[in-house]
Amino acid sequence: MCGIVGIRRFDGRPVEPTLLNLMLDELEHRGPDARGMWIDGPVGLGHTRLSIIDLVGSPQPMRSSDHRHTLTFNGEILNYRELRKTLNYPFKSSGDTEVLLATMNLAGPQASSRLVGQFAFGLYDACLGEIALVRDPAGILPLYYYADSHMLAFASEIKALLHAVPGGARADANQLRPYLRARAVPAPNTLFEGIRKVPPGCVVRIAADGQVATQAYWSLPEPDDVLNIDASHATDLVERSLVQAVDSALIADVPVGSYLSGGVDSSLIVALASKRRSPQPLRTFAANFGDPRYDESAYSRLVSRRFATSHHEIEVRADDFLRLWEDLTWHRDAPISEPADIAVARLAEVARQHVKVVLSGEGSDELFGGYPKYRFANVTARAEFVPNSIRSAMLPRLERAFPASWAKLRIAVRAMSDASIGERMASWFAPFTQHECDVLLGTCHGETRTTPGFRDPIDLMARQDFAGWLPDNLLERGDRMSMASSLELRPPFLDRRLIELAFRLPSAFKVRGGETKWILKEVAARHLPTEIVHRPKVGFRVPLGAWFRGGLRDLAADLLGSQDSFVLQMMNPRAVQAILRDHERGRRNEEIRIWTLLSLEVWARRFLR
Repeated sequence: MCGIVGIRRFDGRPVEPTLLNLMLDELEHRGPDARGMWIDGPVGLGHTRLSIIDLVGSPQPMRSSDHRHTLTFNGEILNYRELRKTLNYPFKSSGDTEVLLATMNLAGPQASSRLVGQFAFGLYDACLGEIALVRDPAGILPLYYYADSHMLAFASEIKALLHAVPGGARADANQLRPYLRARAVPAPNTLFEGIRKVPPGCVVRIAADGQVATQAYWSLPEPDDVLNIDASHATDLVERSLVQAVDSALIADVPVGSYLSGGVDSSLIVALASKRRSPQPLRTFAANFGDPRYDESAYSRLVSRRFATSHHEIEVRADDFLRLWEDLTWHRDAPISEPADIAVARLAEVARQHVKVVLSGEGSDELFGGYPKYRFANVTARAEFVPNSIRSAMLPRLERAFPASWAKLRIAVRAMSDASIGERMASWFAPFTQHECDVLLGTCHGETRTTPGFRDPIDLMARQDFAGWLPDNLLERGDRMSMASSLELRPPFLDRRLIELAFRLPSAFKVRGGETKWILKEVAARHLPTEIVHRPKVGFRVPLGAWFRGGLRDLAADLLGSQDSFVLQMMNPRAVQAILRDHERGRRNEEIRIWTLLSLEVWARRFLR
């Protein structure tokens, strides 16, 4: 991984090295091994490097042999050896950076569709005076930009970009509702006014006159492009594709390890990777929270013993949240969307003491229907037959009548109350319904999320999760929490080839007989013990409800009760206080809503003051 920055002035003034250096200073954690800068009048590019491939070569920014293109690149092109064989180019290095540059030089940014890996880069074309910003298909790596009539600035993280933005950090009030609905702001927007993020699978071109145009270079297979194969053949295809993805993810000139929660995703990756890292044992890393309800350590140890890994565990406690919350908000550039973010950061901190690259199981649930909500996708779609006026009136009352312990049923009922099928699909992960946002923000929800005529609700739900929940929440978390410790995170399930296969599989292979992730479990059964494959999904759960009634209660009361609270200034104070009271009295489990509001408050205090 690396940090990249760039500035393009449209008024002809030269780029100041001091400004580029200030931006690069903010990204030193992304690239502690080297730093580079290239300036040509009104254009300047910068780079901080975490060396993974071709450790001593491939300095950046890198110019093409004809000096037309200059590249600053974050990530890894995992099929660079195969691509290199197809390119007629005078190579001077052995790494993936020059292969990427040669591909762009010969075929342009739309050739990004040929790449396998995780990447975000800025490419300056001296002939056109244009800068192209490109992000990988799944959105594994981040890329942000600011553009006005005078200047373009881009960077891997917003904190670096703020040095170039006139007036510094300002909140975009229009994005509070999307944040409350998703715990993250969907691309291309952010919580910062004027700062946008490059959408996954897209090229953003900024012309010499400052005109900005966004174009997709990749998209998921069409919904009707479904493979007509039997379950056995499909299982073989998924297995071969996953083996290929894990093999590619292990390409590195430095030690590689893997996270190991004991769930089927990480365990399957460890099973495949451990067979290919011999004679040295694969290093694996796990976290627990000192709470037996969510403790998966027995399963991770079982997998570790089975594949003879060198296993490391950490325990995450409430005081870790108090100690790290503000610092990790700075790393995230956004509210910490998931309580598990802090646990992931602690895990990365330990892993970095042993390896420079770590594999994770991120993306499997979105590709193969792994979340419990996928069992109810058909019911969610059929709610359309009940008039919205009846659903919006009756279901919220029903949800409030259920006891706090009926958490999953309450989530299902809340999701059914939204108006359109698109909103209902999204509401399974939403902390607040549209009506609750109306109460908090004092505004009415005028726009209804529309959805094309999909015949397959499971496929629709998966596409929405892949386009939003995954890149805007989980992958941003994975990137920032790992890079806080200068650790590269690689999710093999998000290999482009495996993504394309997964979205061509019939949904009946993903959810079958009420069992989620059915086909992946068929693959896992060939490699893992039965007790790992078929145990209930736990997820990376944090005992947050108990912590908010205990050690974190005072923090919530202090931050959301102070006179200068950003949340209270922007939202209905009575509605906020009601959420806190209901949770403390045990009437409702409001842990996710409290977390969502608290994270926003911590973000505002860190960036807006």
